[in-house]
Amino acid sequence: MGDTSVTKVTAHRAPKGRMGQKYLASGVSMSMRLWQSEPPGESKPETTRDYETVGYVVDGRAELHIEGQKVLLQPGDSWVVPKGSLHRYVVLEPFTAVEATHPPAEVHGRDERMAKQV
Repeated sequence: MGDTSVTKVTAHRAPKGRMGQKYLASGVSMSMRLWQSEPPGESKPETTRDYETVGYVVDGRAELHIEGQKVLLQPGDSWVVPKGSLHRYVVLEPFTAVEATHPPAEVHGRDERMAKQV
């Protein structure tokens, strides 16, 4: 018989990270987080991360600047940031998105430290 454990996380009770993200369900090799109504503002610093991220835009607009490319993210769009890619986000209007990371971003402090800032 396989693993029968189930984890349920309710977004309004989910733990929050220092960058404003809410940690949703997390498994052994991947996790989900929610960016809810992130306000527009200055660009976040360029960074690389030691995990892969896939995301889906629920509401709002943002720009993803990644390895010399600029991608406009709007409701219904999804994206990938490969592990180790130099990138930054610019939120253009209140932005809500769900992301999955592999391995889990919150484990071993991966989410709270920047592997590289430029």
